[in-house]
Amino acid sequence: MNARAALLAICLLALSGVATRIAAAQPAKQPTAATPDGSNVDLKRSRVYVRVGKIGLGHEHGVEGQLKSGALKLGAAINAGTLVFDLTTFAADEPAARTYVGLDGEIEATDRQQVTQALRGREVLDVKKYPTATFTVRSSKAVSLPAGEPITAYELDGEFTLHGVRRPLQVLVNVEQVETAVHVRGKFVIKQSDYRIKPYTKFLGTVRVADELTIWGDLWLPDNAK
Repeated sequence: MNARAALLAICLLALSGVATRIAAAQPAKQPTAATPDGSNVDLKRSRVYVRVGKIGLGHEHGVEGQLKSGALKLGAAINAGTLVFDLTTFAADEPAARTYVGLDGEIEATDRQQVTQALRGREVLDVKKYPTATFTVRSSKAVSLPAGEPITAYELDGEFTLHGVRRPLQVLVNVEQVETAVHVRGKFVIKQSDYRIKPYTKFLGTVRVADELTIWGDLWLPDNAK
């Protein structure tokens, strides 16, 4: 190697070292948790659960469903997010769902299928016409809890749209940091009749579900959602 080539090699090595130091000095670019439309709810992990009570004969039911999309910003005074429930995924009385809503005992597979079919059918959710329900969250404000509580809480204030009817809704949620994610859980109660849904009956009314439904949201968010 002649002197000129050696000098060129030394210069290139020096420039390479400077570039490496500059790159190392730059902070790593953090990946954004939200998609361009603002969605940040982990749809694979998040679930919706419903407890359906009974009047007279029959069984109480536990229902599990998924979200179609979800965006939630904790601590936001305005435009806190939108949660879209995929009603076409709602299924009745799987063991995990019954356990979550506090019901004992298992339901036969054929009975689960019949209840799910009735739930999604025209007389109840009518998922062909109304495939989704939506909670539009206007604000998500922190709520003070007694000192020493291991969790934090937020009140979600907004509107819930189901079966073509929109009504005000407030939900108190508990929020916990779990490793690199934020676990958000809360429940609320609605009346089916408030959303123009007639509680399901059969056998001349001897089997009838209650008007009130208790609904749980079990959501997982990235740890920068707060």
